[in-house]
Amino acid sequence: MAGTGGPANDAAATDGAAADGAATEDVRLAVYRHFAETGDAPSPADLATRTGWSAAVVRAALGRLHDRRDLVLDPGDRVRVVLAHPFASVPLGFSVMGARTLWWGGCAWDSFAIPHLLDAEPEVLVATRCPACAAPHAWSVDRKAPPDGDQVAHFLTPTARIWDDVVHACSHQRLFCSTHCVDAWLAATGRPRGYVLDLPTLWRLASGWYVGRMDRGYVRREPVAAAAYFAEVGLRGPFWGLPA
Repeated sequence: MAGTGGPANDAAATDGAAADGAATEDVRLAVYRHFAETGDAPSPADLATRTGWSAAVVRAALGRLHDRRDLVLDPGDRVRVVLAHPFASVPLGFSVMGARTLWWGGCAWDSFAIPHLLDAEPEVLVATRCPACAAPHAWSVDRKAPPDGDQVAHFLTPTARIWDDVVHACSHQRLFCSTHCVDAWLAATGRPRGYVLDLPTLWRLASGWYVGRMDRGYVRREPVAAAAYFAEVGLRGPFWGLPA
């Protein structure tokens, strides 16, 4: 029996793949632009309006973006965007206030990254509380230099394990008053020590990590490129996939 394939079907398959790729990138950009402009996650209807694609195409594109780790969908609602780094639709310990928009910061890393990503927001106010003692903290974060302060960030999850449970990992990239508060929190929670960064190192980590993410054709770093970036900003050791 003759097969059903052939040049016509190959062309149709190629056209379909191209359309899927175009829709996926259109939806990715629409998600990020909506977050940037409003501080909120877009609904499928918002994305359909922004992109001109149907609701069914938008839902399929969101699924592909989740699978590619370009964003994180709610496991109980596969069209609700929880994270589109550095933006979050749920509170994870940080608020980030710009001149016109208020965002939830996905973590310490992401909160410091927002002014570096958004051309229209060169300076933001990042606010949080120390997880150990609940002391409030706020920093004016811009693109010029790290903010002043003796506070430290503690990251619980090594980079190689972040995507095992990315929401958990992000919610445990926090800022503390000092290493004393880090130690107190670890003792109280029974969690293992992760990696401690001072504010200048956190700022350098955040400054270039998301470069290009608002542009068409952005591709996430592969592990080798990510490790090179971590080394460039002064990080060391197996926590970051690097030599000690």
